[in-house]
Amino acid sequence: MVGQRPDEAPQAHEGPDVPPGEVGASRRGQDAAADNSGRVDHNVRWDELDASQQDNNDIVPLTRAEAEQIFGAQVSRPSRVTPFRVVAAQVVLSLVATLAWWLFYKPPGSAALSAFLGGAICWFPGALFAARLKQLSRAGTVFNWMLGEAFKMGATIAMFVAIAFWYHDVQWIPLLVTYLIALKTYWIALAWR
Repeated sequence: MVGQRPDEAPQAHEGPDVPPGEVGASRRGQDAAADNSGRVDHNVRWDELDASQQDNNDIVPLTRAEAEQIFGAQVSRPSRVTPFRVVAAQVVLSLVATLAWWLFYKPPGSAALSAFLGGAICWFPGALFAARLKQLSRAGTVFNWMLGEAFKMGATIAMFVAIAFWYHDVQWIPLLVTYLIALKTYWIALAWR
């Protein structure tokens, strides 16, 4: 073993989570958890490990000075990326893609409209979600966030279905490509922050 003196005998070790001094306690827990068929219930062992981990909870959060020393001075600066800025970037990219489909696709009319609808499928539910976040900024809970995300996904699916049923001249390639371009705006915004 690495770091072991030659005159020391190797100690039995139960695994990566059990220190060598606790081998006997863990072995007793396994013996108590063995059923009549001789199998070992490993959940008892995990419960023992969880209990021992909770006893020595030594996690200390960083102070502002320590965080600035590690991550730099910009760690405490508020982000410039807001939900409304992301939606605005999605609208701009959708319009640019719509113009590109108008210029380079034949026939241009239905392709450009399909491209605009594809972008709208992305940014319209995002705008509704951003408005909901602004409205609930004081009472923002995880449940409200999840409810907003569920509404956003439902609105996206409903818009895809509505376009498929009511717009018979839809061009799927421009629609889906523009939707994906607008959807990837989140990554561009995160890289730009």
